[in-house]
Amino acid sequence: MAIYALGDLKPKIHTSAFVHPDATVIGDVTIGEYASIWPQAVLRGDYGHIEIGSETSIQDGTVIHATAELATLVGSRCVVGHIVHLEGCRIESDVLIGSGSIVLHEVLCESHSLVGANAVVTNGTLVPSYSMALGVPAKIFQNKVTEGQFKEAVQLYVENAARYKRELRRIE
Repeated sequence: MAIYALGDLKPKIHTSAFVHPDATVIGDVTIGEYASIWPQAVLRGDYGHIEIGSETSIQDGTVIHATAELATLVGSRCVVGHIVHLEGCRIESDVLIGSGSIVLHEVLCESHSLVGANAVVTNGTLVPSYSMALGVPAKIFQNKVTEGQFKEAVQLYVENAARYKRELRRIE
């Protein structure tokens, strides 16, 4: 798998986490227990810290970056969909970030919130607990998410990562 130190910056990946061989992890990146990083995802911790919590899935093609001033923090039990861009934002635990969405600097997605597919959450936006951020630019719709709404999706990716750790093998 493509895991790189950059100078003194070295990724810290929990032994139970799954990082697909075609994902790229560089520099100041921490990946928690039972987290999963899927093909073509890029976590580039060259300017600032990136942290992925336990049981969080970072799906195919997602790009996560940080700035020198703004870490990118993703809590536990989050589902980050395909082809997402996260940069300089904070995603609390139990959040779903829909495929194709962009979450920018100083955004805070509180626990039990959702960013809809292809939404663009602009700098400094607060997505409150139990709310959805939808559209371009994203608008906030409150009291639309229920506690535990993403639990099955989280569990599916934890199980899928375990399967991949056991069964994935390159044949060509």
